[in-house]
Amino acid sequence: MSRVYPQTHSPSLPSSDLTPLKAESFTIWMKSLVFNTHGCTVYNSKGEIVYRVDNYDNKCGQEVYLMDIRGKVLFSLLRKKLRLFGCWDGYKWDACSAQKQLQFRVRKHRSVFVSLCDDIARSECRYKIVRMDGKLGFKIGNADEEGALVAEIKQKQTTTGIKFGSDVFTLTVQPHVDQSLIMAIVMVYGLINNQI
Repeated sequence: MSRVYPQTHSPSLPSSDLTPLKAESFTIWMKSLVFNTHGCTVYNSKGEIVYRVDNYDNKCGQEVYLMDIRGKVLFSLLRKKLRLFGCWDGYKWDACSAQKQLQFRVRKHRSVFVSLCDDIARSECRYKIVRMDGKLGFKIGNADEEGALVAEIKQKQTTTGIKFGSDVFTLTVQPHVDQSLIMAIVMVYGLINNQI
């Protein structure tokens, strides 16, 4: 049986949340590091844990936190209750002041749209999530650049083509994109689809 990630050594954090000059790949395992909770664990291409989500209350809670490996909150994801079609707000946390600031909003109405903080007041979307492969895959496209690919998530498979379970994914993030923002958007999509 293949393991989700073959290496186990001490984790290190990326020096920046922006991807380098080439696309970066991550492995997302929809399992929490904490026993008996819901969430997910994200590994970089070296097999190091870089992000995690631990949902202590129940599956698809009203507020969920995206953290780094040390437990520092990067984003809090808050479900808005009074929206007809569903809406999630993503707040970026400032490590120095422990303050949070609205960074993006995800709306679901037939399709899933993401507005960044400067576009929320104008109700313009910056990213659009396009479903592929049923629930197991999707692409995030840049609405400002005619759907240019920003990130893609699909079910992980071995080099011989054998697919892992339906809870293990490969996320590819294009260069010069804020990885933690993309990870927060991916987590909201997981919450919308009852995976976290």
